[in-house]
Amino acid sequence: MLTMISTVGLAFLGYLATYANGLRLTQRQARLDRVNAQLNHFYGPLFALMESNSRIYDTFSATYAREDGRDPFDHDIPPTEGELAQWRTWATSVFIPNIRAMRDVVVTRADLLIEEEMPEALLQLCAHVSGYEITAARWAQGDFAEHLSVVHFPGRGVREYTTDRFTRLKSEQARLLGSGSRRSRR
Repeated sequence: MLTMISTVGLAFLGYLATYANGLRLTQRQARLDRVNAQLNHFYGPLFALMESNSRIYDTFSATYAREDGRDPFDHDIPPTEGELAQWRTWATSVFIPNIRAMRDVVVTRADLLIEEEMPEALLQLCAHVSGYEITAARWAQGDFAEHLSVVHFPGRGVREYTTDRFTRLKSEQARLLGSGSRRSRR
């Protein structure tokens, strides 16, 4: 009788261990799936768009820098008509499409945010894009009185936010895949 109770008890403990391990593995896989989705559909695209936009803006600023090295919009002397024409070309061809893409990621994939509430920098980004929409519409009508969005671009805030979250999620992804500590040693 004691042997039978021991056998049943051990079998039950084995079942519990198997169940607990299966549950842990399922939860780990669900977390990995969530992290992958966040990286693939939100933080990865937002990070790449922000970095490319920042780098192309730096190129614009260097290309059209004044003699003192500052770009025409960061200067005491207002931009010339030629500089403004160049800005409109760069803005309509590169900057506005990039920030629209950033806004679209934020608006369509907000379910993948790490936070429970929308971060202020991302709300500011969306408002900035809307401000440029009206500026670009006026340009299309031949009205060149304004050249910037009515809402300031939160470049530093968005860049810090996306860099921090992207890096954090990549570390978590590596840990969940079991390669975090091995890769860092190589």
